[in-house]
Amino acid sequence: MRSRLRVALAGSAVLMAAGSTSAAAGHSEPYAAPAAVPELSAATLDARYQAAGQEIVRARATAERLRDGDRTRTLSAFLAPGRRFLSFDARGNGRAVEVIGDLAHADRVAVVVPGADTTLSTYDSGKFVGGGSRALYGQAAREQDVRVRAPGTRLAVIAWLGYDAPSITSAGVLTSAAATSGARSLDRLVTGVHKVNGHARFALLCHSYGSVVCAKAAHRLAPLPVDEIALFGSPGTTKRDASGLGITAHIWAGRARGDWTRYIPNVRLLGLGFGADPVSRTFGALRFDAGTGPHSGYLRPGSVALRNLALIALGRDREVTRA
Repeated sequence: MRSRLRVALAGSAVLMAAGSTSAAAGHSEPYAAPAAVPELSAATLDARYQAAGQEIVRARATAERLRDGDRTRTLSAFLAPGRRFLSFDARGNGRAVEVIGDLAHADRVAVVVPGADTTLSTYDSGKFVGGGSRALYGQAAREQDVRVRAPGTRLAVIAWLGYDAPSITSAGVLTSAAATSGARSLDRLVTGVHKVNGHARFALLCHSYGSVVCAKAAHRLAPLPVDEIALFGSPGTTKRDASGLGITAHIWAGRARGDWTRYIPNVRLLGLGFGADPVSRTFGALRFDAGTGPHSGYLRPGSVALRNLALIALGRDREVTRA
């Protein structure tokens, strides 16, 4: 009874928060739309990196003119030596797609898909897509180092803020509308990367609302070499079970014991909610140990979740510790 009451209260709190959020007042967009770029392919990869870098320089100049210190600091960090972006758009909350590693020659490519409240301002936070993706890349490198006498796997990681992630306090976070448009963008990314590197295999690592995006994209990606999909901290996917994703990839699911998403009611009614819990036995996913951390702690260095996600990214399924 107590657990059911907690679920009901948590669900009511989410609905009240969404209902009390009013639409933001309209305002003119100070940041320019990015210039057109060539379709992603092996021949255009360097041009895409260069174009995105130029867009970041232009956006930083705008931020400086506006005296927007937060955005200026963020974009200055993006321009640090060695960082490379496939695309960038400073408008609104922003979009950025960063590559960590050698995309053209990788054996495997892991795409980190973030959830709600991910913006340019939070991008480099350790718990969000940029910082978390770097932690994943580092953990994968360490896992390779411990494999004495075993051949290494060249991994590239893509930190993908390629959609307008909803705010956690908005009504949009209760629907799959943002995920549907995000799925189309994710499909274009993976299709383009496959043109860059035709032999690499893909893993999608999907956090929170990002798991809804991945579930919406999965059937589109079925013809491509996507062999691992990990859903972690997921509120649901809108699918009844893992087979509903419409792809033959290994579907993983994990939830840390400190994650508040365990209180979300697993219902879908009139377009609200996300349905079945991916970590439930009936969903049929491979369940991995995600440790004891909070909702924001899956990609934290040293965590059980980060190690297992790195192993999934590397395709080393037998070494993943199960829940």
